Amino acid sequence: MTTTGEDHERALTGPWWWVRRRGAVLDGGLALVSAVECAAEGIPFAREAGIPVSVGIVFGLIAGSVLLVRRKWPIAVVLVAIAITPAEMGFLMGVVGLYTLAACELPRRVIGSLSGMSLLGTAVVTFVRVRQDMARGDLTLGDWFVPFAAVTTALGLTAPPVLLGLYVGARRRLMESLRERADSLERELQLLAERAEERAEWARNEERTRIAREMHDVVAHRVSLMVVHAAALQAVARKDPEKAVRNAALVGDMGRQALTELREMLGVLRAGEDAGRRVASASLAVVGEAAVAAASRVAAAEGAAEGPCLSELEELVGQSAAAGMVVDLSVEGEVRSYAAEVEQTAYRVVQEALTNVHKHAAGAKTHVRLAHRVSEIAMQVENEPPPEPASASAGLPSGGNGLVGMRERVLALGGVFVSGPTEAGGFRVSAVIPAG
Repeated sequence: MTTTGEDHERALTGPWWWVRRRGAVLDGGLALVSAVECAAEGIPFAREAGIPVSVGIVFGLIAGSVLLVRRKWPIAVVLVAIAITPAEMGFLMGVVGLYTLAACELPRRVIGSLSGMSLLGTAVVTFVRVRQDMARGDLTLGDWFVPFAAVTTALGLTAPPVLLGLYVGARRRLMESLRERADSLERELQLLAERAEERAEWARNEERTRIAREMHDVVAHRVSLMVVHAAALQAVARKDPEKAVRNAALVGDMGRQALTELREMLGVLRAGEDAGRRVASASLAVVGEAAVAAASRVAAAEGAAEGPCLSELEELVGQSAAAGMVVDLSVEGEVRSYAAEVEQTAYRVVQEALTNVHKHAAGAKTHVRLAHRVSEIAMQVENEPPPEPASASAGLPSGGNGLVGMRERVLALGGVFVSGPTEAGGFRVSAVIPAG
């Protein structure tokens, strides 16, 4: 809630129907003055009416004190003021009552009707009183003065309080509307902040998943080949020193490639982390702009890091062949370029499938098929049953996330992913990705 709303709520401490204590004090003071005025005016009224003066004073006190309830029943106050107008009493009560009536949230027809009655009553009483004074000789002006005095007096006692009340009422309603709008806007901002936080948390989770996939693809494949070459190096170190040197060189090259890809990925992560800190320290008013800027920076950083593409597929297959895997690559259709994310996903699927062969079917013959079609690209990696002695020779651990990551990548692009054992005892990984 806004500060204005809080002040408004804290101000509801007045007694009975008053919102504030100062309002009760003001109405009490006005009622006291009105009662004294009406009591004083009740003396000449009692003499003219031929009733005891004490009765006129008591009547004036009671009539004038009605002003105390002007906020609760403004219509009653105006009606009492109109009723005692013929007795030439309650001028203060009439003026204050009309102001309160016009400032209240009442239908305009009610305000107009009571204001018209007060105007007419004041005009009639003034007309009669001025005519009586002229008849007694107290006034020596012409006959034109009687209606002039009646009209001007009635307008002077009626129009100003009504117009002022209408203005104050409209201003009060405007302030209340602005206060409600401010409260509503603050609630909307809080909801937007909560939704932004939820979206940020969702984006963080998605980013963690994506990073986990990338780390798995980069580390698992390179390290798997390094372990395979290290095992081969250990086996031939004494028998064939030249082959051991070649295996050692391959292990070094793959380690450097893995480090290079990890550095690129960590660079993207650091850029995203710095952007996240700046967004966290920003105020609510600029959180949207900061989030967009951070996303743009991270996207630019990701775009700057060159990812794998299908042109590197032969090199990937060659690395597996160098590690001792019997693997052949066949390409069908017209070779062409695709979107970067399509080529990267296709490359990662083949890479992870070959990694799984190294882990679970070392020594098995593997077939890699790539088909370029009109509106899609299809790939399949199928291995035959592994030789029994070589099935666990490398001793590579498995986290069970490779197939999950491949499926997520392919489905994210609207493709189809199928994996499972073959009837011959091997394993097949197939994926189809839309080219668009």
